[in-house]
Amino acid sequence: MTEITTIPNRDLAVSDDNKARWNMPDHRRHGFHNLHRIARYVMSLRATQVMPLSRRIDMRIAEMESVRRYTQHPAFSGMVVIRGQHVLHEVYAADFGVDQPHSVMSINKVILNLVLGRLVEEGLIHLSRKVKDYLPQMGSGYAEATIQQVFDMDVVNEFSEDFTDPTATYWDYELSMGWRLATEGREIVTIREFVAGLTSSDVTNRSGSVHYKDTNSDLLAWLAEEASGRPMRDMLIEVTEAAGLAGQFHITCDSSGVPLMSGGLCLTARDLARLGALFVRRGMGVNGQRIGSADFIEASRLRGVPLLPPREHLRYSNSLNTSGRWVGHGGYGGQYMLCDLESGVVGVAFSVVEDKDAYPDDYWPLMINMLEEIGELPFGD
Repeated sequence: MTEITTIPNRDLAVSDDNKARWNMPDHRRHGFHNLHRIARYVMSLRATQVMPLSRRIDMRIAEMESVRRYTQHPAFSGMVVIRGQHVLHEVYAADFGVDQPHSVMSINKVILNLVLGRLVEEGLIHLSRKVKDYLPQMGSGYAEATIQQVFDMDVVNEFSEDFTDPTATYWDYELSMGWRLATEGREIVTIREFVAGLTSSDVTNRSGSVHYKDTNSDLLAWLAEEASGRPMRDMLIEVTEAAGLAGQFHITCDSSGVPLMSGGLCLTARDLARLGALFVRRGMGVNGQRIGSADFIEASRLRGVPLLPPREHLRYSNSLNTSGRWVGHGGYGGQYMLCDLESGVVGVAFSVVEDKDAYPDDYWPLMINMLEEIGELPFGD
């Protein structure tokens, strides 16, 4: 029998910069637009009932200088602003569109506020208790931390998430996530094996600002399963139904089928706005089922740990960014979702920064300030 030769999957092959090919500058835009096709393991869900959206374009938004500057930026992919069931503004780049999913990266984390907030309200999770009380198998990287510390990105351990550093622990984690191929001699472990194996001599964060780690979010998802006795997949089905998503809810998984809650979600811009509207409705689903806790969302926006510059005016609270007026989250490479809890506006900005590290500090204010400005417009009912 003739021997069949094979080659590594080129999208997932690792480069000299310790990034997978899909995340290299020359390929990143295609990678972010197609991560739901590129990742090794992906789960897809659909809602039975969709929240329809109708266009009621507000020309004030299109005329804003901040909007023009953002939508003309080379990184721009798409932008949607909704209020209630009306689309107030919508525009896409030439290589993107209304029905195309986009990786939302860490915006994914907001789902944990809904899921765990409900479990806190039901008394199944107590934020003052330690991780080891729920997950006794956890290593020293998290065992002594409180759930509140984990929720607020307020834990110190060996995991490093500096995207400018090719030796950061994050890139090892990406192997567990199914976003890259193993290099020679590397063993693939599951997300939860990786998280449980982290170590720390002291989990206390004394910096006065966030100590951001993707592993915190995947630990919280594990905790939600342990506390509720239900798989995360079932909870994500409930979120999909509650948001009334029109397209597929794609989320990448590890080799054991555990969804990546730290950043595996891929959605259309409209569907991410539908997801954000759950916060405007204080956790109430379009199907009349409560998916989050109104009290927990309210508490989340009034507290938190300061973010790092240039976002030091914001706080990280229970898997959300917050100004006190709005809640939301950003995503690696150039995404943001902002839910203005006073005006009811949800703004979504998709883009792909194509520099070396995809994490320029000056890009965050461009998106955040624009979405804040939109949310603060006077709206009549």
